[in-house]
Amino acid sequence: MDWKQALFDFSPFWKQSGTVAAAFWATIRLSAMTGVLSLIVGTLLVAMRVSPTPVLRAAGTLYVNTLRNTPLTLVLLFCSLGLSDTLQFRLSQTSTVNYYWLAVFGFSAYTAAFVCEALRSGINTVPFGQAEAARAIGLTFTQSLRLVVLPQAFRAVIAPLGSVMIAMIKNSTVVLVASYIEASAQMKQMFEEFGATLPIFLGFAVGFMLLTLPTGFLFGWAAKRWAVLR
Repeated sequence: MDWKQALFDFSPFWKQSGTVAAAFWATIRLSAMTGVLSLIVGTLLVAMRVSPTPVLRAAGTLYVNTLRNTPLTLVLLFCSLGLSDTLQFRLSQTSTVNYYWLAVFGFSAYTAAFVCEALRSGINTVPFGQAEAARAIGLTFTQSLRLVVLPQAFRAVIAPLGSVMIAMIKNSTVVLVASYIEASAQMKQMFEEFGATLPIFLGFAVGFMLLTLPTGFLFGWAAKRWAVLR
């Protein structure tokens, strides 16, 4: 391969345009589902971490500290090799669908730990007197958390949650270890087929920027729109 082909040959993209688009759509589907599930699980985890019940606090702390300090690659390998191959755990009889949900499961479990810590920092910004006032009028811990504390905590950490979501989209490049084919896996296949040319690398880099930049702008706008005035 000469230097002109390495720098200016965009023909692999025209030949594989449909496949590249499908690969980025796979990344979008994975990231969207992971974002929703990680927010739900992360909210449950933060409720456990601030719970008055010692057992729940200990369980939430153990989960978060374990997942935050475990490489994502190992979590995904556990899902694909441990759950699927060793334990024969199947979420679908179709292999592609099964690998998708296994990737979502591991990815969401990992990202939820970071969502939890972002929300916990938001809870720390809520004046303690508001929680005391909620208890004084007869609200339970769950009601106080749901009606008073969490709404303010979410508004306070919109920007940090946006950073978590952007990191999650970029981390999707390692889900190949869970046998799920998305954009980075397609890039690897194109490198093997056409050679590691600069246009292929730049094309996929631009593709990921088109996913992450709007996410950052959206969360930045939301942070200003719903900021908590102190």
